Amino acid sequence: MDSATETARHLELRIGGMTCASCAARIEKKLNKIDGVSASVNYATERASVDYVGNVAPDQLVMTVEQAGYTAQPPSQGSPATNDESAVPGAATDPAAAIRQRLLVSLVLTVPVLAMAMVPALQFANWQWLSLTLAAPVVVWGGLPFHRAAWVNLRHHTATMDTLISMGTIAALGWSVYALFWGTAGMAGMRHQFELTISRTDGTSNIYLEAAAGVTTFILAGRFFEVRSKRRAGAALRALLELGARVVAVRKDGVEHRIPIEQLAIGDEFVVRPGEKVATDGLVIEGSSAVDASMLTGESVPVEVGPGDQVVGATVNVGGRIVVRANRIGSDTQLAQMARLVEEAQSGKAQAQRLADRISGIFVPIVIALSLATLGFWIAATGSVAAAFTAAVAVLIIACPCALGLATPTALMVGTGRGAQLGILIKGPEVLESTRRIDTIVLDKTGTVTTGNMALLDVIAAPDEQPAEVLRLAGALEDSSEHPIGRAIAKAARDKVGQLPPVEGFANREGLGVQGIVDGHAMTVGRQLLADRCQQLPDSLTGSLGQAESEGKTAVVVSWDDTARGILVVADAVKPTSVEAVERLRALGLTPIMLTGDNAAAARAIAGQVGIDQVIADVLPRDKVEVVRRLQAQGKVVAMVGDGVNDAAALAQADLGLAMGTGTDVAIEASDLTLVRGDLRAVPAAIELSRKTLATIKGNLFWAFAYNIAALPLAAAGLLNPMLAGAAMAFSSVFVLTNSLRLRTFKPHA
Repeated sequence: MDSATETARHLELRIGGMTCASCAARIEKKLNKIDGVSASVNYATERASVDYVGNVAPDQLVMTVEQAGYTAQPPSQGSPATNDESAVPGAATDPAAAIRQRLLVSLVLTVPVLAMAMVPALQFANWQWLSLTLAAPVVVWGGLPFHRAAWVNLRHHTATMDTLISMGTIAALGWSVYALFWGTAGMAGMRHQFELTISRTDGTSNIYLEAAAGVTTFILAGRFFEVRSKRRAGAALRALLELGARVVAVRKDGVEHRIPIEQLAIGDEFVVRPGEKVATDGLVIEGSSAVDASMLTGESVPVEVGPGDQVVGATVNVGGRIVVRANRIGSDTQLAQMARLVEEAQSGKAQAQRLADRISGIFVPIVIALSLATLGFWIAATGSVAAAFTAAVAVLIIACPCALGLATPTALMVGTGRGAQLGILIKGPEVLESTRRIDTIVLDKTGTVTTGNMALLDVIAAPDEQPAEVLRLAGALEDSSEHPIGRAIAKAARDKVGQLPPVEGFANREGLGVQGIVDGHAMTVGRQLLADRCQQLPDSLTGSLGQAESEGKTAVVVSWDDTARGILVVADAVKPTSVEAVERLRALGLTPIMLTGDNAAAARAIAGQVGIDQVIADVLPRDKVEVVRRLQAQGKVVAMVGDGVNDAAALAQADLGLAMGTGTDVAIEASDLTLVRGDLRAVPAAIELSRKTLATIKGNLFWAFAYNIAALPLAAAGLLNPMLAGAAMAFSSVFVLTNSLRLRTFKPHA
C-alpha cells in the first residue's frame, strides 16, 4: 500500500472528438476499467482528470482513449496553468473556424438546391442532376463531422443527435441517387409539383436532395453558433497568469538588473516601486508600504507591510519602495495555486447532457425499429421490394428534423441578445439547466454588494470644531497621498468644499499616516499617529472611534497643532441597488449568503444594511471553494456572485457562477453568466432570463420533434412526397425560430 501511495500520479489529458456528454461518460468508463485508475472526464472543458497508481503508464491512458475512438494528449509541462490552449498544436486557432468554413460552403451550395426543389419555375430540363452535383458535397463533406460522430456512436452501440442527422441525410441522399440512376427520377423533364397532397407515389420518381442538403446546412448553422458561444475553460487560467509581473528588478551587489520573471530564482532580492506589481511571493527585507491585495483577498483596505512581512505575487504596491526576497516562484506561488483551484473546479463541474442527445438516444432506436417494421410490412403486404424500401427510407428521411439543430442555439442567441440589452451575458447552453434548480445564492461583499472603492461616510468633529473645516484641511493634506483611504478623503473634500489649500512639507509615514503644513497648521492625519496619545482624544471622539472600528469601518484621526480635531470614517460603501436586489432574490425563492475575505465586523455591518442574515467572513480563496462545496454536499444547488480573482475558483465550483462585469477578467472567464453592469439587480434578472431561455429551448425541442413524429405515420404508410418532407422541415424550423424570437420581449419582474 505504501509503495502504491508513493507512485500515485495525476495527469490531465486533453480529449478530442467528443460530440456530446455521452462521449465523456464513455471515455470515463473505459479509463476507470483500468486497475489503479480513477478518472473524471468533462465534456465542457474537453479534459480528463486522471489519478493512477501502480504500473499504469501515461501512454496506456492515451491508448485507451484512442481505442475508444477519440484523441488524447497530455498538456505541455512547465506552466501552472496547464489548461492553456497553446499546449495543443493548432488549439490556439478559432475553434469555430472549421465549422464556419463548412457552413459557408454548404450554404452557397444548398440555396440553389432548395430553390430548384421548391420553385417549379426553376426546374429546367435535367435540373435534378445539377441538384445532385450541388447537394452531394454538402451531405458528404459538410456533414462529415456528424457522420464521424455517428460512426463512433455505432461502434459503442449508442445513439445521439449526430446519429439521427447522419442517418436521415445519408438515407435522403442515398435514395435520391438510387432514384436518379435506377429509377425514373433521372429522366429529362422530371418535376417536383408544388403540392402537399397525401398520396402513394412511385418512390423511384422522387428525390429528397433538398431535404438532405437543407438539414445538413441548418444543423451546421446551429452547431456553429453553439461552438462560438461555448465557454473556453482555459481563458480563466490565462487571465490569472496575465495578472503576474512580466519583468522584475533584481538587486545584486547593490545594482539593479531588470530580468524576465522566468529567470527569477528563490533567494533573489528584487525592488518594488510604488505602482508596480510584486513579482512573486516573498519576504520584505527593506522599506515599508501599503500593498493592495484586494484582487486576491477581497479585502478593500490595503495591507501595511514592512520588514519581516510576507507579500504575495501579483499584488500592487501603492505606497513606498520595498525590497523583497523571493521565497516561492513558478507553480509554488499563491497565484499558481489559485490557477489550480480554478482548473480543478472547472474540470470537476458536471455539465448537463444536451437535451437533444438524451431525446435522440430514445428516438433513434424507435425510428430504426419503425423503419424495419415498415420494410417488413410492405414486403409482406404487397410483395414489392421497391415499394417497401420507398416507405422504409421515407421514415428515416422524415425522422431527421433540421429544427433540432436550431432549437438550442436560436433560443440561446435571442436570449443572449436580450440579456445583453439588460446587462447579462449567457456563456452557453450548458449553464442554463441549473438555473431552474438554484435555491441558494452566495454573494461576495467587496465589489458585488459594495462598490469596492473606499468612500468617506462620516466626519465627526471635536467640540468647538466645524466638520467642514476638519474635512477641508484633512482633504488638502491627503490630496498629496496615493493611499486609497487618502484619495477617498481628498475626493470627498473637493466635492464638498471645492478648492483645497496648498500643502507644505508633505511627508508620508508608511503604515502610520501623513503629515504636513496646511494654512499654517502643523497637521497629521492617520490611523495610528495618535495611538500612543489616545488619552488626549475627547470622549466624544474616543466613542466614535470605537464604534466605527466595531462596525468594521476605518477611522482616521485628524489633528493639527498637537490637538485632535476630528475623526473621518471611511469604508467600502454599499451599492444603492443592493437592498432591492437581495429582496428580489428572496422573491425568487433563493437564500442569500454573504461570503467574503473581509473581516467579520465589516461583513456583518454590510449584511445588516442589505438584509442578508447569513455571513461567512475572514475566508481565503480556497476556503470560498470549500464553503461552496460544503453547501453542495448539504444538497443545495448553489449560485455564486463575485468579481475578484479570489472569487474565480468558487465561481467555477458553483452550480451557477455569476461575475460582475466591472470585476476582473479572471472572475468573468470562470463564471457562467456575466453581469455587464455592476448593478446587483442584474443577478435576479439573469436568473429569470436563464430560466425563461431554458423553457424556450425545451419548447423548441418538443416542436422540433412533434412535426416529424406527426409525419412518421404518413411515411410508414408510403404516403410521403418530397414536398411534404420539405414542408415539415421548413415549418418546424420556422416555428422554432418564431418561438425563440419571443425572448426578445422578456422583461424581468420589478
